[in-house]
Amino acid sequence: MYFPTSAARRLSSVPPLPTHAEPVICLATSPRKTLFCSVTKNSLSLWRVRPSAVLAHLARTSTSLNAHGENVYAEWAPDGQRIVIQTTESYLVLVTVEYSPNEIPYQSPPLAPSAQRHFLPGPGEGLPFQSISLQFEGVIRIEGQLLSVSPRTDYILFSTRNPPAIQRIPWPEIPRNEEEEHSEEYYRPSVTDFKYYDTWILNDEDHPWLIDSDVAVRKILYSRQTGVETWITSDGRAYLVQSYEDNNLPPTDSDLSTAAEEISPRHARQSSGASTGETPQAPSMQWHGTCIHNVEVPKWVQKRKAIDYDDPNAFEPPYHEPRRAEVVAINAKFSLVATGTQSGAVEYSNLPAQEGVIPKAQTLQIPNFYNREKTGPVRTMEWSSDGYVLAVGWEHGWAIWSVGGRCLAWSFGVENDVDEERFQDTFMYGIHDLFWAPGNFELFALAKPTPTNPDGQIFVIPFAKSATTGQHVPDNTQYAFLQMDDRVLIYRGADQPDMSVINPESDVWQRIKIPQDYLATNWPIRYSAVSADGRLIAIAGRRGLVHYSSTSGRWKLFADELQEQAFSVRGGLLWFHHVLIAAVEASKSFQIRLYSRDLELSNQNVLHREVLSSPVVILSLVDNSLLVYTADNTLHHYLIIPTADTIRLHLCGSISFDGVIAAPTAVRVLSWMIPAAQKQIGDPTDDLAVATVLMIVGGKLVLLRPRKSGEQELKYDMQILADRIEFCWIHLRGIGTLENSLWGYDGQTIRVWLNALAIESTARTEADEFEDVKESVKINLDFYPLSVLMDKGIIIGVEHEVATRMSLPFVMFRHVTSTHLFIHHILGFHLENEQIKAAVRFASHYQHLVFFAHSLEILLHSVVEEDASLNHTIDDGTEDDSRRNLLSRTVEFLDHFDACLDIVVGCARKIEMTRWPRLFEVVGSPQSLFEICLASGRLKTAASYLLVLHNLEQLEDGAGDVTRLLRCAIDAQEWQLCREMLRFLRSIDETGTALRTALEKTKLIDLQNGAAVNHEPS
Repeated sequence: MYFPTSAARRLSSVPPLPTHAEPVICLATSPRKTLFCSVTKNSLSLWRVRPSAVLAHLARTSTSLNAHGENVYAEWAPDGQRIVIQTTESYLVLVTVEYSPNEIPYQSPPLAPSAQRHFLPGPGEGLPFQSISLQFEGVIRIEGQLLSVSPRTDYILFSTRNPPAIQRIPWPEIPRNEEEEHSEEYYRPSVTDFKYYDTWILNDEDHPWLIDSDVAVRKILYSRQTGVETWITSDGRAYLVQSYEDNNLPPTDSDLSTAAEEISPRHARQSSGASTGETPQAPSMQWHGTCIHNVEVPKWVQKRKAIDYDDPNAFEPPYHEPRRAEVVAINAKFSLVATGTQSGAVEYSNLPAQEGVIPKAQTLQIPNFYNREKTGPVRTMEWSSDGYVLAVGWEHGWAIWSVGGRCLAWSFGVENDVDEERFQDTFMYGIHDLFWAPGNFELFALAKPTPTNPDGQIFVIPFAKSATTGQHVPDNTQYAFLQMDDRVLIYRGADQPDMSVINPESDVWQRIKIPQDYLATNWPIRYSAVSADGRLIAIAGRRGLVHYSSTSGRWKLFADELQEQAFSVRGGLLWFHHVLIAAVEASKSFQIRLYSRDLELSNQNVLHREVLSSPVVILSLVDNSLLVYTADNTLHHYLIIPTADTIRLHLCGSISFDGVIAAPTAVRVLSWMIPAAQKQIGDPTDDLAVATVLMIVGGKLVLLRPRKSGEQELKYDMQILADRIEFCWIHLRGIGTLENSLWGYDGQTIRVWLNALAIESTARTEADEFEDVKESVKINLDFYPLSVLMDKGIIIGVEHEVATRMSLPFVMFRHVTSTHLFIHHILGFHLENEQIKAAVRFASHYQHLVFFAHSLEILLHSVVEEDASLNHTIDDGTEDDSRRNLLSRTVEFLDHFDACLDIVVGCARKIEMTRWPRLFEVVGSPQSLFEICLASGRLKTAASYLLVLHNLEQLEDGAGDVTRLLRCAIDAQEWQLCREMLRFLRSIDETGTALRTALEKTKLIDLQNGAAVNHEPS
């Protein structure tokens, strides 16, 4: 779903100043990720993400470096107004970020009107640069060896080694003027002053949830978007931590006096009348946590009786622990924890559902990782903002993983030879820091510094991603639909001949460039939608929307830019024939708007407006029913009703999911299935009362089945089908067995539930819960699937490739289309359940395909291999007995198709000869099959059976079968087959006797004394 593409951009990290170049040690992004700073040992550079340019640079003096130490790490304050730098000598350097809207840091040179069209702004480059300056604010000294710092809105949180504690201090207040600076009242402690001075010593009494309290907190990780906090302790464990205020715990006199002493001297002036009695009571904060990554301590390691806090290695474990946590990344959207360890392993685990119970971890595997260097420890990790992929940087490489554990891209060096002196893409050998840019179309990576060239450590890797990551609707899954930074790619193989679909060399992707005028100011793309026929495309960015028709090849944009900037799409886009349905937010109101492709984009041409009381989370379209799920946990059902002049929405009903769905914003997929009786004779306005609602909530694929209580009140029972589902396909009008089928991808396999409506009839347990439903079919794939071509029986997907050239100083990324047939998987399900007639009906829908026989051959091959692993000497009527008869049922099924004989012999030539006796025991003797082919004129198939007869040593000594086939080939003028038969005779009898005998009997060539006779005149 995320695939690197094109080539990475390289940014110059050395400022254009007469200073010594220093390597960059870390990157830090602003809260909105529009800015980021690069940190060296002695300086700080402030960058804009798009376009990537330096806006400010701050260099520390040698005096400051000697007194306070070199830079180690930097973090932004949540309001984006400050940057906190951690130093080697346990100091916090505070830097103020000042914005100057009236100044212009960069200005384009004047260009002639004819040349301006060649220098148009790219995506996100249309907004003017904002002038920013960095000002040194002050320094805070931290006693006890500073380990980690985490700025918050009202205070700075940090951890220390000696003593092992978590502490916080408030942000220093800067006087607004000189009079306020010398005013004693300004420095008098208030409740705010003392509220944020706290120290929590790590011990068993105050922190009983710590598995081992004799630790220090090495890293404090905090997500501003989710509010989730994680601590990594010195023993290698990781904890999910929450804080809460206890207003019933007033501060003691010693607490207040200690807090007053810790105020910086500049703020320490207070009137002598300030006493504890006059100071308001300050609330205290407590910590509660649970372990999310545990490390088992070996039995031979003894617990230390006392710890020497002055020892710098006091908290280091006395043994090497490969599973020691180095980095933790929380995915709140999928309730998932990713942990990077010292050995380089990356582990996935669910967030704890019960206190004290640590979920089982899944270790991710790097594909084709052999004969290469070790990964080294994990240096950095970050989830994309949509939660679908995880970017990981190691000491010696990097990788991108999906939420289900699929490795989408990876690199640990380059496989082919490159010019080491000219090669620039050093990120291929290791990444020390990284972050996703807004929109997740680019990954900023900090490569390891090279001894020869400290410049150019920062790289920007472009990505193409599936449109389902932004909006998961049925039409977006019907087509393989990819988004890039400035264009969309749509798979057109469904409209091509069968062989073009399965040919990996076929270029079946249409690349559609998004208008530069729109993307320059509305980057990045947030929503993309394609119509059911694949001809119409709609795009929505930061503001407004645009749409495209592949028939005309033209985009339509708002003519009035003010109207475009007046609203933003929030909730999604859908196509209903030529009508675009958009959930928008405009002037703090939430609407559903209908636009026509045939009309110009303007507020005057809106076909219909439906005002909602809550923002839309997701839209979905099923036939002419529009399903709208809003943030107040309500599902609305609208009917789309065309009229003579326009089109409108009719509200049929709504239902609240309070008590069923805990977090409405976690809903990613919405659809429903209507019983057949309701479809045929029911009123469409009553569909909501009988429909089975399908959702993906977080990563869980769930069915909500309606039932009416005793008071005729409609309630829903939730059935969880699978966990960690990345996306799914719903086929309400599938082919044969696939009607109402549900397809889900969990990162490893595609799981298919045939006739998902039957899940309604599952038995209920005594606890009033429904039993789990196992999938009907599991399909293993070697690539990442994007779409299912139902009418062609093919799964379409892509996988990434890396290309290098000796003549190029960079690598090139590309994605390659891959396919997988699913017909034989569905047929195998029917045959395993002894449903031969259903299998024949299903196969008849695909009988016209060029590769239909190949699919049946794959089916037979898999059944033969499975049959070889069974013991056929035992017949006890068990399930194994049913599987022992699977081969005979498969052969019975193949007999319904004319290609049966070709399929059998084709399979026989691809399996081991040890399998042949069992195969032909069920199918029939190859001699009889040869006779059938010869009688029916299938000469090429008969020739294949001759090879089988020869290898089984059942071919007649006189080669009579070959002679008969040769005579038939001569009569049919199949000269190529004649040539192959003659070569076959020569191979089985090196003396040439068999060949001469066949030539004599068929009179293909006149022979005299064993030699050919030339009848031409001399």
